[in-house]
Amino acid sequence: MLYILVSFVPWILYWVLCGMGSVIGIFTPLVISLFLVTTQIRKREFNLMDLTSIFYFSIATAGTFILGLNVFVKSSGFLGYLVLSFMALSSLAIKQPFSLQVAKRDYPEIYWKDPSFLAINNLITIVWAAIFVSNAAIFLLLARPFTIALSNILTTSGIIFSIVFPLKAPAYFATKEFKKYDWRVEVNPQNPKGADEYDAIIVGSGIGGLTCGALLSKRGYKVLVLEQHHQVGGYCSSFERRGFVFNTGVEDVSGLWERGPVTYLLRELGLEKGDLFVRNTTGYIFRGREIKAENLEEFIKQLSDMFPAERENIPSFFIEAKKAYDECYKDTEIYGTPLPAELIVKVFGERKLLNYPKEHPHFYDWMNKTYKEKLNEYFKNEDLKELLCVLLGYTGTEAEKTPASSALTTCVSYYLYGGYFPKGGAQRFANSLKDAIESRGGKVLTGSKVDKILVEDGEVRGVKVGEEILKAPIIVANANAKTTFLELIGEDKLDKTFVEYIKGLKMSPSCFMVFLGVDMDLSDYPTLIKDLDGDYEIVINSNADPNLAPEGNASASITILTDANYYDFPERGTEEYSSKKVKMAEALIHKVEEVIPGLSSHIIVRDAATPKTFERYTSMPEGALYSFDQSIGVKRPYFKTPIKGLYLASASTFPGGGIEAVVISGIICANEICNWEVKAEW
Repeated sequence: MLYILVSFVPWILYWVLCGMGSVIGIFTPLVISLFLVTTQIRKREFNLMDLTSIFYFSIATAGTFILGLNVFVKSSGFLGYLVLSFMALSSLAIKQPFSLQVAKRDYPEIYWKDPSFLAINNLITIVWAAIFVSNAAIFLLLARPFTIALSNILTTSGIIFSIVFPLKAPAYFATKEFKKYDWRVEVNPQNPKGADEYDAIIVGSGIGGLTCGALLSKRGYKVLVLEQHHQVGGYCSSFERRGFVFNTGVEDVSGLWERGPVTYLLRELGLEKGDLFVRNTTGYIFRGREIKAENLEEFIKQLSDMFPAERENIPSFFIEAKKAYDECYKDTEIYGTPLPAELIVKVFGERKLLNYPKEHPHFYDWMNKTYKEKLNEYFKNEDLKELLCVLLGYTGTEAEKTPASSALTTCVSYYLYGGYFPKGGAQRFANSLKDAIESRGGKVLTGSKVDKILVEDGEVRGVKVGEEILKAPIIVANANAKTTFLELIGEDKLDKTFVEYIKGLKMSPSCFMVFLGVDMDLSDYPTLIKDLDGDYEIVINSNADPNLAPEGNASASITILTDANYYDFPERGTEEYSSKKVKMAEALIHKVEEVIPGLSSHIIVRDAATPKTFERYTSMPEGALYSFDQSIGVKRPYFKTPIKGLYLASASTFPGGGIEAVVISGIICANEICNWEVKAEW
């Protein structure tokens, strides 16, 4: 607005001096306009309003002093505002609103094509066009002092609007829908409660729910966690067969770097990272070539050797990726986690959101592109781009449908800061969170299926487990959102539009897994082997933790995402289902023998899991790995719901699937329940 005010100076002098009948009001604005444009010549960034000023005042000067015309003095108000009207309307016609040219001075270039930025400046220019047209009409139709008073009122209103609207608009659009759900439930943990009463009941014991429960327990809340299965953890769990331990999905955990959310959670609960996690070693097989790297530098070197024509672009890509990733997590020092736009406004204020592009320029760029677009910016070699998409299995999406920001935090981050394997198996990490709840007075009950979340007058009252009623003003659903709303709440308690939205959400892909206990020493292999040629992944669990297999033996899991469509599998318990499961397992083992020769002849224990297996044990519809589809444009439900007191802490809500992501959802949920009063302790 300051730049616009400066551009207004020649016009203000014009109207004031000519209003006094002085011809100096013609020449003086021309001199000032020339000075303003001269300062812009060096930068080659011209302000349309200043160029218009030079054009108009040049004609006015010539007409007044050479031709002796008095019209530019006598009708200064009408002519001036008429010209400015034409300038504003013309800028809109060519889709270059004049306020946009000015606003670009205040924002990084990546913001210039942002839809909200363009929309805001279009509206500001429309408002000014309306003001200019109105003022021209006022000076044409009315006489003093009405012309002066009304034009000044309109112009002042435009200035105020131009100052306030850019601040309020992003916050308004970011929170417009969320505000419908932004209720507040007051809970005093100090108040006495009956045996069947709790401050918060958590339905499901996945990592998102356990994270929320552990943090609330630490902060003095009376917490109850209810889990239908015989053990906690959801996908973050393990099982044992004849001395071999296998994880049901978790193998490579991010968020364990210095400012990572999982690191924050462990510190909050007094847990040691070294006791629970070990850094993974990873190998890739691509076009028949093996790639092994202990760190990012080694990875860059190997990629540079493989793709010499991209030698300069490869480090540049990772340098920018690191800048963007660090920017994403720069605010975690306050609450332990990145926040979505609506919470940035709520927790930090409107100006924080307005300044987000300035403070996070690299990450903001990734937010507004697909991963494919980002790869295309740096690389021409299609094989290299394909190789850098290998970790997109962690999102279940394709590069052209993956937000670059999601690829950055979910995939590229592993190259930057590494991934970690849960020591003792994934179950140990889940049990550690369970212990953190119970050691602080909370309860975790397994084998306790919630049949109904009780709702009365649009607010939660508690849950029903069998014939037992358990009461709480806060319910945190760690179950999938479809299960939560359509089964545990019921459609009759919800708006029809919301129900249709939930029903329309597409589930993410699932997978097919084979679990093998073998009497082989596989310690010469990396813990993770990602075979792009065979389109599968091997996890040698016992390489990360030798205690997961008998001495001299190995525990391994094989995962394939392709050919794992939920609806391609017959019903569980049928002969067709068992036959398909066996055939798929044998075919996958045969594939893997290209990497680990003789594997099939050393199998002691073999088991397999289909999407329907995952659905049975986790109640996740279609056995989806990441809850809902994580492609660009898919909007997950907010963590606060249309039912007052009902929260979501799971892969169903921001930021999505994966251990780090659900930890973030649990941290956010706990912080919201505590009204954002607890700051991070780093």
